[in-house]
Amino acid sequence: MAASGGRVRLSGGRLAAVVSTAEGLSVLGFSTVPALLPTFLEEWSLSNTEAGWMTGVYFAGYMAAVPILVSLTDRIDPRRIYLIGAGTSILSSLGFAVFVDGFWGALAFRALGGIGLAGTYMPGLKALTDHVPERIRSRAVAFYTASLSIGFALSFLLSGEIAAALDWRWAFALVALGPAIALLVFQLVVPPSEPHHLGAASGALLDFRPVLRNRAAMGYVLAYGVHSWELFAYRSWTVTFLVFSQGLQIPGAVGIAWSATALAALINVIALPASVLGNEAAVKFGRRRVLALVMAASALVAVGTGFSAPLPFILVVAVALLYSVTVSADSASLTAGAVEAAAPGQRGATMAVHSFVGFGGGFVGPLIFGVMLDLGGGRDSLLAWGVAFAGLGLVIALGPVFLAVFRQAPTGG
Repeated sequence: MAASGGRVRLSGGRLAAVVSTAEGLSVLGFSTVPALLPTFLEEWSLSNTEAGWMTGVYFAGYMAAVPILVSLTDRIDPRRIYLIGAGTSILSSLGFAVFVDGFWGALAFRALGGIGLAGTYMPGLKALTDHVPERIRSRAVAFYTASLSIGFALSFLLSGEIAAALDWRWAFALVALGPAIALLVFQLVVPPSEPHHLGAASGALLDFRPVLRNRAAMGYVLAYGVHSWELFAYRSWTVTFLVFSQGLQIPGAVGIAWSATALAALINVIALPASVLGNEAAVKFGRRRVLALVMAASALVAVGTGFSAPLPFILVVAVALLYSVTVSADSASLTAGAVEAAAPGQRGATMAVHSFVGFGGGFVGPLIFGVMLDLGGGRDSLLAWGVAFAGLGLVIALGPVFLAVFRQAPTGG
């Protein structure tokens, strides 16, 4: 480790660890709305569909920005994009804390938060992969993507605890410290990308046709889309589901003293080792084979999760933890697969398409989940929860189909 020009220089492994930590901090505002959704449902008299919009619009903002921001990482230093993205995330959380008092304001500032994520998540990954040796790249990608689970978990925990101690506005204001720290760390630690990593992109900006012709990459991209649909629908509605289950328990028989937001944090924490170990298994036993098994298992668990609500609460939490394992075990491996399948000069563009499709699923998933709750009888109906979770199972079952159909070697365009 050395310092140069005010910047700390780290080896590949240490750089991956620090950058992954920064990315986890940058998303501390991610789970504020899902964590406090029961509060907003009551305080603002929202329908489940409106609640789905509030959680899903974050990803709509991401989708609007990611094609341009991530494609630019093949042409300009991704550090610059990351710093702008982190600043946007800060504005999103602070703006929500100060200005929002209802549904429409919430939509605007949550969409801004999604734009901030578009400027940090994949640009940060591009900056990292530009500086780590190829021999550790797959593991670096796995740890980086898994760091989001820690960030999401901390976001759930901090949002719930701060809101309980103060109020929800303070929760939004204080989590803005996360991206502020990430901005500082990235500025001090990540070096500029070398010229040979930039300017080599083939084709015009936003010309994604070479990526779309890369069948190997597109298999992972489409599978990532249904993965993100399932993952973010689950994360968006976890707290509300746990609150529903607690309401079905015999008074005094819940048996777990933790709040629903603390439990959601635990559920998200377990996603990190699941994601990393899932990628390790994919490297050892074959990426497509392991991914197909994980997605099939997740489909089965999803079908039973919603209907588990009336069981003893400790069993409900156990099922929720199991589902978090299956829903997360394919995450890092799908992204690593897309990165590895990218053609030369098209890594940034491939990651842009990967993110756009994936977070498109992240936008649709929470929204459709809320719609299904409304159509099934509302969030006080066990049938509605059962059907909504079963719908997630049907969606993730498409993942192995995409991987099987799109398995041709990359062509490079």
